Amino acid sequence: MTTAFITPTVLRWARERAQLNHEQLALKTHVKEGKILGWEQGGEKPTFKQAQTLAQALHIPFGYLFLPEPPVENLPIPDLRTVGSALQQQVSIDLRDVLADVLRKQDWYRDYLVEQGAEKLPFIGRFAISATPSKIAHDLAQTINLTFDDRNAIKNRDDFLNLLTVKAENVGVLVMRSGIVGNNTHRSLNVQEFRGFAISDDIAPVIFINGKDAKAAQIFTLAHELAHLWLGASGISNPSLSKPDNDLHPKIEKLCNAVAAEFLVPEQNLLELWNSQVSLDENAEQLARPFQVSTVVIARRALDLNLVDWDMYEAYYQQQAVQWQTTKKGSKSSGNYYRTLPIRNGRNFTMTVVQTALHRGLLLRDAGKLLGISPAQISQLAHKIGIG
Repeated sequence: MTTAFITPTVLRWARERAQLNHEQLALKTHVKEGKILGWEQGGEKPTFKQAQTLAQALHIPFGYLFLPEPPVENLPIPDLRTVGSALQQQVSIDLRDVLADVLRKQDWYRDYLVEQGAEKLPFIGRFAISATPSKIAHDLAQTINLTFDDRNAIKNRDDFLNLLTVKAENVGVLVMRSGIVGNNTHRSLNVQEFRGFAISDDIAPVIFINGKDAKAAQIFTLAHELAHLWLGASGISNPSLSKPDNDLHPKIEKLCNAVAAEFLVPEQNLLELWNSQVSLDENAEQLARPFQVSTVVIARRALDLNLVDWDMYEAYYQQQAVQWQTTKKGSKSSGNYYRTLPIRNGRNFTMTVVQTALHRGLLLRDAGKLLGISPAQISQLAHKIGIG
């Protein structure tokens, strides 16, 4: 069998990058743990077939294993995530691959729009970081045409998330929501690592939301990422309501959190509806429905507006966190494959790719690659989403 002269240090780098120990990689590649150790130490070499299996298990191009040294991987957009009170540095291969996939789709979509003579979107980067949250939030709501009355016609937070998504896409923002890498159901995204990211572009801006998160949290993330676009700032985010903003949080993240809060729960409306005669728990329960947000968002907004203190808010948050875990354990998710695809890839992107393929402006093979499906499924998808 042909020997593959891979570089031991690159193999070690790839294994650590994939956050696998020797035993885990051995199980994935169906070899003994000692083989992995020998390959990393350079005393042994795998066969070409084994090297190909290694590359597949480590989610790297096969050619990487033959590089003289590990490649330097820089993120294409700023990493603005925080965990607790510290900046988060580690980036998983799942996050890297999702980001690369979204950028590939955005690149194709942007080229398509430019060819069609699309004009620049006026709201991208409309505000500087010195702008007030209320001014940005008001402009955001006005631009996507979201009124407080819109919420009264909504049955639940799922519908509100869908409404916000449609309104954002109607003004030219691609919104992609998925809990997996591409269409690989074996590669689930980790909510603890990131909740979303924004790619600011004046022709084809994109928002990606981690679909593994709760719907109420996805709503807040969508508003947070929209604020990023209004500031013209790309970035990976992990907005959290569990901790107070501090000096370690990037300024842009604190501002986007404040914009999202004002956008979802306008100060004037909350103050008009807040009942100072009842508890935080009662207020949160009563107001979550008209605002179509979680009770925790209501509680956090009350904290921001000095209606409750930090101790009261923290106790309420911890109480709700316990309930989330209980609900999560008993919940099951399922969905129609063809209905889910436009959510994962974005409605506008999906429609554009399918229509272009049907009009023979794009090979079915290439359309399938963009959407993460086989060429044979394009016609079925077109039928399911109402394209003749």
